[in-house]
Amino acid sequence: MSPSGTDTARGGWLGAWTYAHRGLHGAAGEGGAAENAPEAFAGAIARGLGIECDVQVTRDGRAVVFHDWDLDRLTGETGAVRERDAETLTGIALLDSADTVPTLESVLAQVAGRVPLLIEVKSKRAIDPAPLCAAVKAALAGYTGDVAVMSFDPRVPHWFHRHAPATVRGLVVTEEGKGEALGPVERRLAVAHAKPDFLACDVRDLPSRFASAHRAKGMPVLTWTVRTPELRERAARHADAAIAEGAGLA
Repeated sequence: MSPSGTDTARGGWLGAWTYAHRGLHGAAGEGGAAENAPEAFAGAIARGLGIECDVQVTRDGRAVVFHDWDLDRLTGETGAVRERDAETLTGIALLDSADTVPTLESVLAQVAGRVPLLIEVKSKRAIDPAPLCAAVKAALAGYTGDVAVMSFDPRVPHWFHRHAPATVRGLVVTEEGKGEALGPVERRLAVAHAKPDFLACDVRDLPSRFASAHRAKGMPVLTWTVRTPELRERAARHADAAIAEGAGLA
């Protein structure tokens, strides 16, 4: 048990993989699978890569795998994801793809424990993350594969600490745009509240005293988003695993 109250033995599998960021997808307009699409997840599984994906909550309290708050960039529709129900969303095609927006349950059924899954729970300061956390917990019920949740919002891992303590949970952190005085205090407070099992750090911040200190305590440190061979080398030196895409994937 670390000084923050986190069991550092949990999630020991995290550092054994490289994770395909939003699945094995192509850049927008450059062909390849759409991000967070079943085709992208199938590609990652075929390559023996772990998968990182994003989830949003629907109007009827389900978790769907989709990065943006709005549909505009990734589909031919407009408007907020949270204003549609799951049945409607799963009928909306992703741009340049034969796939539609998947539910988290359908992605879990597709992965079926063959590779580990990192689920980033999307959150905004003004929105209560509990409904989405509860939807993710419900979707994970009975799932036996390696899976972890994570978020920039410390309220999310804190929620799982209280309501689903068996679920491996992580805190996503960046030093981008943070002041040299306030940033370290903010990160320490976030970790204390979140009680994470691992950190997912911005690769641009590495090497980082903050990340190194937690690695020294036995906490796994993942890093994102690794997009070049140079960043891949940096990740290998200063983190336990990379969340990568494009040329950042070995």
